[in-house]
This record gives sequence, structure tokens and C-alpha cells, in this order.
Amino acid sequence: MQAITARDQEAGLAGLTLTEVPCPHLAENEVMVRVHASGFTPGELTWPGTWTDRAGRDRTPSVPGHEVSGVVTELGYGTTGLSVGQRVFGLTDWTRNGSLAEYVAVEARNLAPLPADVDHAVATATVISGLTAWQALFVHTRIGPGQTILIHGAAGGVGSIAVQLAREVGARVIGTGRARDRDTALKLGVAAFVDLENETLEDVGQVDVVFDVIGGDIRDRSTALVRPGGTLVTIASPPEIQPQNGRAIFFVVEADRSQLTELATRLRDRRLTPNIGAIRPLSEAVAAFGPDAPRVPGKTIIRVTNDD
Repeated sequence: MQAITARDQEAGLAGLTLTEVPCPHLAENEVMVRVHASGFTPGELTWPGTWTDRAGRDRTPSVPGHEVSGVVTELGYGTTGLSVGQRVFGLTDWTRNGSLAEYVAVEARNLAPLPADVDHAVATATVISGLTAWQALFVHTRIGPGQTILIHGAAGGVGSIAVQLAREVGARVIGTGRARDRDTALKLGVAAFVDLENETLEDVGQVDVVFDVIGGDIRDRSTALVRPGGTLVTIASPPEIQPQNGRAIFFVVEADRSQLTELATRLRDRRLTPNIGAIRPLSEAVAAFGPDAPRVPGKTIIRVTNDD
């Protein structure tokens, strides 16, 4: 099969190539997915799991990409809950070959059924961003009606979904970002927007929840905005400062079929829209993420096949 492979950690994006590799083998409780759309984050090339397996052994050439949407073509021994021919989407294992390929082997529990009227590219763009936003809002903070949440990077992949989910449950949302993000954030429904380059973050006052995707100084300054009993939750790095009489939580997104199912329902009902910037074929994947590629707002999705 064709796949994008990474062989040299020092080369970074320049080390990605489109090559022929063997099809993956299925283990117990896994399914083979014919990949229709794949998501890739350049930061993956700095993750240990891209280069070594769980035992710390070199596994290059490795196939990156952890977001996938496609169709089940084969079931591993003991697999239940999914069937051959079923449309699915979800998260691949961090330490195994991923989704920038024509086929990928995935644990069945990491996938959820995808409604027939949801496009594979839309589903793929929702996997990591959607799961991250869901877990931040409803697992780690449990935002609810009448509360106020400050969402950093409100126009980005994770932030834009977090805005939509928070508004759905009746929370008041304050978004932040760059000046160019203001219109996008306002269209998503934020009650107010802070341009972090030209406006004062502290002017927003106290909030019940801060959702941080930036880290550093912005995360640290945000701790003072958390009212007593509130929570700062971040995916950037472990917080060094705790809010007074509040909590600070760092987490790494995890696969969850029930949460994916909730997201799929919202995609089907048009209650949730991911931020897609471009859709490129597998043959153009290397160029799409290379240093000379034009930067586009939103996530770049790789369309591996157009068949359904």
C-alpha cells in the first residue's frame, strides 16, 4: 500500500516521503480500516511514539497520522461492536503506524460508527480537536449553564469546537486569539473576544473555567482569572501556578468511543462544524505540510480515497 513514512527524526518534515509499505497486520480486537481521510499534526514528529514502540525499540520507517475516517474491511480475532463495510472514525494508537496510508489497523474500541451523511474529511477534522474539547469541558471541568468560560485560541481547531460545545450547554464564552481571529470567533458565538497581541487579558474579569491551548505566560496569567472553586484546564504543558482556591489540570487526549459517538451525532445534526482549512490528496501530503506550504487557517485534511 502507499503511505507517508518518516525515517529520520532530525530531518523533520523534510524527511517525510510517499512510499510503498506492507499492509498492517491485525491483532486481537482490532479492525482494518480503508482510509478515506487522515489528519496529521506536524508536532507528531517530536513525539517519542512516532519513532519508538512501547518497549522503546526503533520502529522506523513509521507512518504518522492519528486521526482517521474510513470503512472497515477486515476484523481481527475477537472483535465485536463493528462490522465489515461499516463507516467509522476515530483515533489511532500513538506508538503504531498511523493513518497517512491507504490502510491502518486500529483497536476497535478507539473507533465509533460514522453516520452515512457525514463526510469523511469532516469526521477526521473532528477526532482530536473534538475529543480534546469534549474532555476539557465535560470530563475535567464539567462546564454548565450560566457559567462563564474563557477559551484561548477560540478560532483554532480545538478552540472552535470548544466554543460550540460550551454554547450548546448554555455557558457564556469569552474567546481569545489574534486580531485576525476576531470575526471567526464572533461568528461562532463568543460573547466577547480578546486580541492577545493588542488588548489586556485581565480585563475579562473572573471566570468559572479557563481552557488553555497556548501555555506559557498566557496560561500563567490566566490563573488569576479563575474565581474560587473554578478550574483552569490546559493541554499545553503541566501548569506551574495554581489558581487561588481553584484547580489547574493538564491532560492528554484519549480515545473514547462514547464521546466520538456524541460528536458524530452533532456533526450529523449540523450542530457542530470543525475548522477545515484545506483538503489535499495523499500524493500531495508531504507538500501540504512542508516548510514552503502556504499557511491556511483551519486544519489540513488528507483525502486518501474518494470511494465510499
